[in-house]
Amino acid sequence: MRITDIPEAEAFILHWGEMGSQWGVNRSVSQVHALLYLSDAPLNAEEICDTLGLARSNVSTALKELQGYGIIRRTHVMGDRRDHFVAETDLWEMLMRITVERKKREIDPTLIVLSDLSARLEDRDDVPPHIAERIGRMHDFMGNLTGWFDDVRRLPKGTLVSLMKLGGKVARFVPTRNQN
Repeated sequence: MRITDIPEAEAFILHWGEMGSQWGVNRSVSQVHALLYLSDAPLNAEEICDTLGLARSNVSTALKELQGYGIIRRTHVMGDRRDHFVAETDLWEMLMRITVERKKREIDPTLIVLSDLSARLEDRDDVPPHIAERIGRMHDFMGNLTGWFDDVRRLPKGTLVSLMKLGGKVARFVPTRNQN
């Protein structure tokens, strides 16, 4: 029985593809990821093509992108010369790998641009002050956010899970100032 013969599995794969599109990831890439995530055995590219009804070129592109994110890996099956693929199934590990890669691709270049813009605006008196102030605030905010992320991702998984389960209750451990 193929995974897509199970209606709930097929619905998951289709939905994951739709969600991927919402997150800026190609639908085929997301569907390949969903299929590999649900599979309990390594799959080769031909099996992925047949199961999802995708062109070989789409599957090859998807596999490269997913390997780039570090959420699937190539493996070998005894007696088969073809490459097979398996997905990371530890959800925290998958989340961290995706987040680190997106930070590297999207946030880090933005920080460099903001840093450059802030420095260029520092001594300018021909620019309205609110422009320099807002770009500087954005740079500081993004810098603080990435620093926080770097601190959080170094925490042990058990600590992260506990923090997540605490949710908003964690705020009672943080001293606050009156914000009138």
